Amino acid sequence: MLVLLPPSEGKSVPRRGRPLDLDALAFPALTQTRRRIGEELVALCTLDRDKAADVLGLGPTQADAIDRDAALWTQPTARADAVYDGVLYAALDLDTLDAAARRRASRSLAFASALFGLLRPADRIPAYRLSGHLTLPGLGTIASQWRDQLGPVVEEARGSGLLVDLRSSTYAALWKPTGPRNRIATVRVLHEAGGRRTVVSHFNKATKGRIVRALLADGASPRTVSALAEALRDLGWTVEEHGSRLDVVVAEI
Repeated sequence: MLVLLPPSEGKSVPRRGRPLDLDALAFPALTQTRRRIGEELVALCTLDRDKAADVLGLGPTQADAIDRDAALWTQPTARADAVYDGVLYAALDLDTLDAAARRRASRSLAFASALFGLLRPADRIPAYRLSGHLTLPGLGTIASQWRDQLGPVVEEARGSGLLVDLRSSTYAALWKPTGPRNRIATVRVLHEAGGRRTVVSHFNKATKGRIVRALLADGASPRTVSALAEALRDLGWTVEEHGSRLDVVVAEI
């Protein structure tokens, strides 16, 4: 099973650690594209800070993000699962899993990234600012840079197992999986209260983090969408199947 997670837009800033080494990251087939995007990002943030703020969608109080992007190659790095610290990652809370579950996480989790394409939890990265929906001068859209690159890498990482695509719409646009529908699962989180169901946003991330944590802790490794649904039901979740999409219905958020 390979689980694709979105990055967090907010990031923990490493205070010390060796600089970024693209050659040390997982998925080496992506190195050339990572370097090309990184060099364009550094040039933008070094040569024209006002333009960088506009392109990156940063306000006057976020100048430190431009500084970090300008120093991409030299600033300290930490594990990706420590740098990403948003709602989903707080709920996932990999550090508090036992050793066996953390080993499963290292094998089965991959993080989508506008800058790096795809990362494993142990990959060392700096804090950076670059969202998947942006367009970089001289390169075009981020999606155009990754669309032809990610497919072969994801397919190799998945092997014969199930792909669980939990990316947000922004990062799902970087590459869309193909193949048998029973081997590609997506998840939608619904909140049920007073007989009505609504799609949640903020708590969607937290619920997905808890779902992945539960699967890792249990050691489940389903190979089809239906097997994933059954595994989640065994773990106490209310799950409805709609083709390749699973609706997880929660009463409390």
